[in-house]
Amino acid sequence: MSRDFLLEVGVEELPASYVLPGVEQLARLLREALAEARVEAGEAERWATPRRLAVRFRNLPERQPDREWDVRGPAASVAFDAQGKPTRAGEGFARSQGVPVEALEVRETPQGAYVFARRRETGLPLPQLLARLVPEVVARIEWPRSMRWGTGSFRFARPIRWCVALLGEEVVPFELAGVRTGRESRGLRLLHPEPVVIASAADYPAPLEAAGVLADPELRRSRLLEAARQAAREAGGTLVEEAELVDEVTQLVEWPSILLGRFDPDFLQVPEEVLVTTLRHHQRCFPVRGAHERLLPLFIAVRNGEGEGAEQVRHGNEKVVRARLSDAAFFWQEDLAQPLEALVERLQGVLFHEGLGSLYAKTERVRRLVGWLAEELGMGAEVRARAERAAWLAKADLVSRMVYEFPELQGIMGGHYAARSGEPAEVAQAIREQYLPAQAGDPPPASAEGRLLAVADRLDTLAGHFAVGDQPTGSQDPLGLRRQAAGLVAILLDAGWPVVVERAVEQALALQPVELDEAGRGAVRERLLDFLAARIRVQMDEEGLDHDVIDACLAGGLGTLADLWRKARAVAAMVGEGKLAADVLTVFRRAANLAGPAEHGQPRREMLVEPEERLLYDALEVTEPRLKEAAASAEYGAYFRLLASLRSALDPFLDRVLVMAEDPELRANRLALLGWVRRLAALVVDLGRLSGERGQAPAA
Repeated sequence: MSRDFLLEVGVEELPASYVLPGVEQLARLLREALAEARVEAGEAERWATPRRLAVRFRNLPERQPDREWDVRGPAASVAFDAQGKPTRAGEGFARSQGVPVEALEVRETPQGAYVFARRRETGLPLPQLLARLVPEVVARIEWPRSMRWGTGSFRFARPIRWCVALLGEEVVPFELAGVRTGRESRGLRLLHPEPVVIASAADYPAPLEAAGVLADPELRRSRLLEAARQAAREAGGTLVEEAELVDEVTQLVEWPSILLGRFDPDFLQVPEEVLVTTLRHHQRCFPVRGAHERLLPLFIAVRNGEGEGAEQVRHGNEKVVRARLSDAAFFWQEDLAQPLEALVERLQGVLFHEGLGSLYAKTERVRRLVGWLAEELGMGAEVRARAERAAWLAKADLVSRMVYEFPELQGIMGGHYAARSGEPAEVAQAIREQYLPAQAGDPPPASAEGRLLAVADRLDTLAGHFAVGDQPTGSQDPLGLRRQAAGLVAILLDAGWPVVVERAVEQALALQPVELDEAGRGAVRERLLDFLAARIRVQMDEEGLDHDVIDACLAGGLGTLADLWRKARAVAAMVGEGKLAADVLTVFRRAANLAGPAEHGQPRREMLVEPEERLLYDALEVTEPRLKEAAASAEYGAYFRLLASLRSALDPFLDRVLVMAEDPELRANRLALLGWVRRLAALVVDLGRLSGERGQAPAA
């Protein structure tokens, strides 16, 4: 016979971000604990709301399986004397294992004869086992922050107020943080204040739905979203959806109901981003769009539960939204009272970093770096001038009233203020784009000016923090430098710019107000380049490139990222072709095995004796310029095919010619010939970093 096991842990309201991770941990940890106790359990069903985490395992056995195992003791000669009687060692071993000495067995092992005891453990009834496991499992759930309450020492995200533990219809008795288990759950507070009785584990979660709780997060999310969309349609618009906001609101309520709120149309004169930020991020409401994608003076709010009081809740939301939008409109008008450039001087009073000066100093560095990048890339004077102007104004909005109140609008408001101040459209756009991509999945800047500004800003931030020793360590990255590096890589790749990363890093370091001697600057440079290489490695890995392919490409430095990616894809394509990989890597390995790195000399034609030597020399003489041309023009596929063609001349040379001849001049000439091959094979990537299994397929 088997029964279902239901566990529901009831708590005071959890933060939205805790709900789903909490129930996932509960299901995983309990399944692992059962498996360790030899109880087979399938995947758990999961339910979660702000006030409960619940899991159910189907068809668990009535009891834990019995277990038998052997324990090896001392050698037989130690456990028994010459007459076969147990010694004190044998008796002590039997006693320690809880078996009579007569039950000890002597067995032959590779190490000789030893005594063994057969241990037996009777499995516990499942209620008894669960009563022991569940409190341990719940205590092991990890939270961003946990708390204690009362006088106990138990820690959890929020105080535990009830616990349902049912095996079939039977209550599994135990205590969790001072709360005794039972079959009584809780419904929605206002709609169903009395306890909700769960008769059987199989009944869950139907009794909760009758009490105003949608325990299934996916069902709750879909109902919320459909109701919000319907309300927006009935109001003549469409819902402005944001997945993160939908997810958050879903985990804030147990029974979502929708309210349509309104605000004064005069607020629509404020930039749309301000309205959306106020509604979404500060009030957790959804904006509504009308015709021509313009915002309507409406919003959708989500209430927990239905019934009486809807109008009061609506009016309360409208009152708070009106106050927040009034503040935003006031900040907007205050900031527009002066041009954006007037705010730049105020940056001198804002510290960027104690060792790197003010935001004004950073602005100066970024502007100079923008100019250097534009010159390095051969951009026109107009683009350079606009990019430098954008760099000069880029951080000014950080001291505006609006961004002080809404920090998430940095850059966005700067773009609006620049446009209102009469700056060119390209300057305003670049200011808006400077923080792109802000996170994975965001698009990079679209304009040349925006790319220049975004690259220079990130280079300065990375170089500055590395110069003062603030680089991330392990998993700790409080300054978000990994995100800055990932954004830098994404922009350079998207732009396809021929910016040599090493030169850009050197230039950024040279502008930092940190006193470093040549050795110190070199050490910082290497640390920063290694850091960028690690970010590049992550991105290449996400694209599915093999680790040895990445290693082979990064061994020669970063260079330009567009070229680095071309190399990586070409190497991946080469190793994916069995015959081509076999030929290329055979050429490299056979030459490198004999010709060490010191073989730099050029072979002399007059020293060639055997026909196979002359064949290889002629092949190299003809192929070298073509290989160098293919490498220089980034025709890496052609380069590898040319390199592979050398095998037809290299194999006969190595198979029939004694390279390590007794004559030292002849030996040196032949090694120089192989050194020539090795140098040509190293023009693009370090083929020696590729796995030894690569290219093992026999040539056709």
